[in-house]
Amino acid sequence: MRVFFFILCFGLALCAQSQTDTGKIILPSAKMYGDKVSYFTADNLGNIYVLASAGLLKKYDSNGDSLNVYNNVRRYGALYTIDATNPMKLLLYHKSFSTIVMLDRYMNSVNTIDLRKAGIFQAKAVGLSNDNNVWVFDEQSSKLKKINENGELLSETTDLRQVLDEVPSPEKILDRDGFVYLYDPARGVYIFDYYGVLKNELHFTGISDIQVINKAIVGRKQHNFVRYMPDTIDLQEHILPRVIQNAQKICIMPQGIYVLENENITLHPYQ
Repeated sequence: MRVFFFILCFGLALCAQSQTDTGKIILPSAKMYGDKVSYFTADNLGNIYVLASAGLLKKYDSNGDSLNVYNNVRRYGALYTIDATNPMKLLLYHKSFSTIVMLDRYMNSVNTIDLRKAGIFQAKAVGLSNDNNVWVFDEQSSKLKKINENGELLSETTDLRQVLDEVPSPEKILDRDGFVYLYDPARGVYIFDYYGVLKNELHFTGISDIQVINKAIVGRKQHNFVRYMPDTIDLQEHILPRVIQNAQKICIMPQGIYVLENENITLHPYQ
């Protein structure tokens, strides 16, 4: 992690010095069919998943070459989140229909989970588990649950109202490095082990584009890049270069920093 963080900060510093970074890769097909890009994410292989307001979800490689497209995005209403943790299994969550759609690496639909049939009627956040099942935070019961592809309950935490003064309303669930991270922008980060035991509660709030990389929680807070190590209580902040400060969304990956701004996605490689 120290090596990665050094490279990241060094790359940001270089990018800050040169606002016309010639090393950046512009993804030319981000403006799909003249439509606006509303969301994107990336996987650990460098593939980019771009959602346009026309209702297309398109997959590109890190050079901007189109790979595959999924054109049935609107079947279950607006797409709320995309989890690309596993490049072989993309998780699409349609909150208004309480429906999860799973896509394979070719962007073909391979499975659908209706959370209502699983008895979950209020779920703001879902995420892929390390064993390719699904984590869901059930706000009605205040429990973090793991379900399989058939919607069957595999495990769940205790009712968090019994152990917390304030129950989180997480907008993101991340399964990383043997732990499950729930992020509520107003209350912070809640860290669970795989047995459903709450291990840590962090008042780490107001973070956008939050990610967990080698147990470090990273993201943006206003114009700063922030990194927090829960084990050592080490918080570091670094000013982001101007080309990244005003981005609509960024995604920090081993290949570099993907940036969405003005309907274009650019990759700023680490120098």
